[in-house]
Amino acid sequence: MADTLTTTAASSVKQQAQAAKQAAQFLAAAPIEVRNGALAAMSEELLTNEEIILAANMLDIDAARAEGIHESMIDRLTLNPERLAGCRQALAELIAFSDVLGEVIEGRTIAQGIRMKQVRVPLGVVGMIYEARPNVTIDAASIAIKTGNTILLRGGKIAQQTNDVLVDVLRKALVKVGLPDEALQNLDATSRDSAHELMGLHGLVDVLIPRGGAGLIKNVVENSKVPVIETGTGNCHVYLHEAADLEMALSIVMNAKTQRPSVCNAAESLLIDDWAAKDLFPSIAMALADAGTTLVCDEASKAIAAAAGVPADLLRDATEEDWGTEYLDMTISVKLVSDIDEAIAHIDQYGSSHSEAIVTDDYAAAQKFSAGVDAAAVYVNASTRFCDGGLFGLGAEIGISTQKLHARGPMGVKALTSTKYILEGSGQIR
Repeated sequence: MADTLTTTAASSVKQQAQAAKQAAQFLAAAPIEVRNGALAAMSEELLTNEEIILAANMLDIDAARAEGIHESMIDRLTLNPERLAGCRQALAELIAFSDVLGEVIEGRTIAQGIRMKQVRVPLGVVGMIYEARPNVTIDAASIAIKTGNTILLRGGKIAQQTNDVLVDVLRKALVKVGLPDEALQNLDATSRDSAHELMGLHGLVDVLIPRGGAGLIKNVVENSKVPVIETGTGNCHVYLHEAADLEMALSIVMNAKTQRPSVCNAAESLLIDDWAAKDLFPSIAMALADAGTTLVCDEASKAIAAAAGVPADLLRDATEEDWGTEYLDMTISVKLVSDIDEAIAHIDQYGSSHSEAIVTDDYAAAQKFSAGVDAAAVYVNASTRFCDGGLFGLGAEIGISTQKLHARGPMGVKALTSTKYILEGSGQIR
């Protein structure tokens, strides 16, 4: 029986991919007016069906809580009117974003007078494997349609009911403007079979984007036969250099850690120059504690925090594992470092190449940190929370790439394109 179920699931996913492949030719040729019209219709459908969407989402939330799912994951799972309004705003901004398809990246005349141009084209069929973030369903679908791609969405099991409703709603929008609804499809997430089959569809799926925890990403990267754009976990650091302004440092640390701790661009680690720590850390430690943050400290920083009045139940001794942990909750690791060189070395050893920040009034230190840290985004005197495709002006975001090939950092519309060369001659032969 198990073999029969697996075969059936595999067959279903392959059939969905074949349909998406056929639809991809239609999408690639669709004019920008039609693609933007689809995005506008998506926004309308999200508003019209808001009650239905939120009702499905509440069923998923209730089921997740009954299973004992951590509250940080519940936060990612949750939709509400404000978050849906944010998704509609992102759609409006995406509509306003210029069309990248057909953009001439380079043009020149080559041998014997042949005119050559390199133009931007869709990737084709995009696969997404992601965890319990239904807003990703909307973001991924909208960016795919904007860029003339079709997309297969395999969200987390605990968001299945929400994603089913969302995809049905968004597919209605495609039909309204004459686009094939096969361009956007939701895969069954109730078993692992659909994810495994999707990873094996080399030749049908052009690229696969995993988005979620370290285990999910590792599984996809190691087992996929489809080319993968690797998105990473967010073990992001804030480094307080000896020349940091205390008021600025306090504001940045609090925002980076506590504004929304369950997301990948929240800070998970705090590094402080040791000789300045007695001036910088006490007020920051108390502010973090007052916000309910657990401080996972090395010996020296723990002594400073305890002396400042941080309650013992919010202090914990750091282990080697803590330096590389993405907590995704109100927990932050703290380490004192001897200088900027040790800070950079620590980040390069334990960081996830996502987002790293330095707070300093020293220009030379800022330049050294920016050049020395290996990360997709480096911040000088600003919170890591700005690592977002919409905020970067990239036309929304389908994920944050921590690799170095094709795309790096927040992936907007251009990250979902490739290029091809078009050569125009008048009978030339070689």
